[in-house]
Order: sequence, then C-alpha cells, then structure tokens
Amino acid sequence: MSSHALAGHEPRRPSLSTLLWLCLAATWLVWGSTYLAIKFALLSFPPFFQMGTRFLFAGALLMAWMRWRGAAWPTLVQWRNALVVGALMLGGGMGGTAVAEVSVGSGLVVAFIAVVPLMIAALNLFWRVVPGRLELAGIVVGLVGVLMLTQGAGFQASPAGLAAIATACITWSVGSVLSQRSLPLAPGATGFASEMLCGGVVLLILSLAAGEQPQWPPQPVAVAAWFYLVVFGSLIAFNAYMVLLAQASAGLASSYTFVNPVIAMLLGVAVLGEVVSGFEWMAAGVVLAGVVLMLRGSALKRA
Repeated sequence: MSSHALAGHEPRRPSLSTLLWLCLAATWLVWGSTYLAIKFALLSFPPFFQMGTRFLFAGALLMAWMRWRGAAWPTLVQWRNALVVGALMLGGGMGGTAVAEVSVGSGLVVAFIAVVPLMIAALNLFWRVVPGRLELAGIVVGLVGVLMLTQGAGFQASPAGLAAIATACITWSVGSVLSQRSLPLAPGATGFASEMLCGGVVLLILSLAAGEQPQWPPQPVAVAAWFYLVVFGSLIAFNAYMVLLAQASAGLASSYTFVNPVIAMLLGVAVLGEVVSGFEWMAAGVVLAGVVLMLRGSALKRA
C-alpha cells in the first residue's frame, strides 16, 4: 500500500469487499493446485512451451471477449508495459517455476516461493511503502511456517532447479511491483489479456531458443492438466492476482505464497497418498496464522 494510504487518502481501498475475498480464494486455492497440474502437464509439454501456449491461449480468449464487449485496444505505451511486465512475471516467473519443477519437488518449489512477499516488501521500500506492523509480522510468521514445512519433507534439488526458482521469484516480484508503481497496463481485463499475450510470446521464444520438443501425441492427463492451467490458473487465478495488486496491499496480494504450501500438502495426501506428520500439520497452522495476521493488518490500515 502506498504512503497516501497510510495517511488515509486513498479512497479506492476500503475494507475488504466480496470481490477481494473471491480473488483471495482464487489465488489461495487454485494456485495451490496448479503446481500439481504443472507436474502432470510436464509429462508431454516441456516447461517454456507449456507456459507459452497456456498464456497465449488464455490471453487470446480474454482479449477477444473484451473486444467483443467494446473495450478499447491497448495503446502502444500500454503494450510496451505489458511486454515488460509479461516478460518478468510470466516469462521469468512462471517459466522459471516450470523449469524448476522438472528437477525439483513441487513442495520445495512452493516453499521457496514464500520469499516473494519479502522481496516485494523490499522493492516497495524504493517507493517509501512500509508495511504495517501486523502485516510485517504476518510475513515473518508465514515465512517461518513455510520453512518448518521444508524441514519435515526432506527436499533434494539440483543446482539448476534452485537457480530457476530463485530467478522466478526475483522476476515475479519485480514485475509485480512495476505493474503497481511504474508500468500501468490497459484498464481492467484488457490489460491482463495484453500481459498474457506478451508473456506467452516471450515464453515461446524461450522455448525455441531452448530447443524444446513437445511429445506428440500428448498424454491425456497432460492435456487435461494444460486446460486446467489455462482456465483456472490463467483466466481465473492470475486475473484475480492482478486485481489484488491493483486494489489491495502488496502483503495481502502475495499472501497466496503462505497458503499454497498447505494446499499442496492436502493434495499430496488426497492425490498421491503422501503421509503428513504432526509436525508438518503444525507448520501448516503457523502458515495460516501468518495469513490471519496479514489480513488483520490490512483491515486495520483501511479502517
């Protein structure tokens, strides 16, 4: 949240609305399941190709819908902004995440992503945006909970995978802050669509440069996972995240990074038959406590 909001002069950010609660639910629940979907899609679609086709398809659908409803075409400046933000958040962020999941367990990927709120908070300091005490406490508590989760899982990862997820977290954080502060997109869903189109093009260029070759014919489970990523991960959850960036504090918008590991644990139990220890469930409780602190801190700043 900006310094104007701290002074109480930002009318566009009242107490949490129904829309913001729905957006939070989408980023918490849907994104928590996409890491499993990415794993399944990787069975036939390599990382950059998978993400590039996903965002191009979703962006084209959303842009066509908005144009049909009479929305204006983005300006050249807005396209430029979409290219920069899309290259960072989708090309680097989502592309790096998919690359990491080739050799790194999805649990470790989700745990590593917990550093995103701290990165965003640090970057926002350049705009003199300081998180409130409760929000900061929520970030710290949530990060501790995620680190506890990693201690109970025995993760092993390749250096290349760790480098990929570290790069993904950095580029996603930078793109998130720039979209808030310096590089506004076209209004509403048109801006989201332009970002996905630009990011999709960047990802396909990376796919060509990497010499990726998708499997043909693809496995049915990979196709189903790809469509899930398009509809739920891109069209629903990603747009929900962009709404949160525009209308909520940075800490609240990035709170999904604390909830996603819990969702990943539950899916591991339900889908893969994994056993979750009492320590890991306790860690999940710490994660949720961090989310509650951030929600409370965000609400107090809007009061």
